[in-house]
Amino acid sequence: MKFWRTFDIEVIKFVEGRHEINFQIGDSFFQHFEDNQLVEKGDLTIRVKMNKGANLIEMDFNIQGSVRLTCDRSLEEYDQPLDINETMIYKYGSEEVEINEDVIMITRDTPSVNVAQLIYEFILLNLPAKKIHPDYRNELDEDDFEGEGGIVYFDEPEFEDEDLEEDQEEKKEIDPRWASLKNLKNKE
Repeated sequence: MKFWRTFDIEVIKFVEGRHEINFQIGDSFFQHFEDNQLVEKGDLTIRVKMNKGANLIEMDFNIQGSVRLTCDRSLEEYDQPLDINETMIYKYGSEEVEINEDVIMITRDTPSVNVAQLIYEFILLNLPAKKIHPDYRNELDEDDFEGEGGIVYFDEPEFEDEDLEEDQEEKKEIDPRWASLKNLKNKE
């Protein structure tokens, strides 16, 4: 429980205006999340710039540092640098409820908000979809071309004149087994 309290921001104690709260997280941070399979180690600095107003609290999160990931291609571990900027808004209301992914409603007498889960989610959402070790990023495989303009399709020219099509077909070599069938077709 002490771990979770480390990430409490006691909003009730702050007066209206701008404030800055800093956190430093390391490897032990990631061990407190049950669903963690992507990140086990990291060294990050979190700077929360809080603007407390009469009706809402706006928190701008800046997360900088690196996390240790496993390369999808070589299974080698490497450090992935992160520089994340996210915003969360806490609106005052009648109950504590998440309105959407960027806005949470809290009551005016809410003593503190815990930002540990938010920080964890911000980190996971900013991990690359393909985790590739820096030594292998210049190597390309066929999956890397998909949707990036690596595949080019050429349209064959359309002929409006059927005689031109037939002339081109005759120029192509015809397998002798099919030649007699083609002759039957031409007689029709």
